[in-house]
Amino acid sequence: MKSIRNQAGMTLIEIMIVLAIVGGLVAVLAGNVFSQFEKSKVNTVKIQFGELTKSLQQYNLDCGSFPSTDEGLQALTSSSASCTNWGPSPYASESLIKDPWNNEIIYEKNSSSSFTLFSMGADGMEGGEGIDADITSNNN
Repeated sequence: MKSIRNQAGMTLIEIMIVLAIVGGLVAVLAGNVFSQFEKSKVNTVKIQFGELTKSLQQYNLDCGSFPSTDEGLQALTSSSASCTNWGPSPYASESLIKDPWNNEIIYEKNSSSSFTLFSMGADGMEGGEGIDADITSNNN
């Protein structure tokens, strides 16, 4: 039987080096994953715009016009006096009218047959670059 004193082990310095290497790898990989996650939110907004466009078109068919800018996308989630043929179920869910950063998607009626949807991006403010850039869907 071998004695415990004769067994070789790692020194504190070796353990610290291994931890530093593992920590560095985790930091690099986490940064890449986070970056891809934020980019996917931009794509999610574009998909939401497509779904909202379908909902707005259905609303237009049932009600005879798109909601006014003042009514906004809330007209898709609950009935209003301006549409007598609304529903019977909501055209869109409450979660669909918020972007992945939990900001309201902005709706603007341009004319009787067109509208624009806006997301202010990750920063929730007008302008910006990268993931903070505004995302717009022009539907003419």
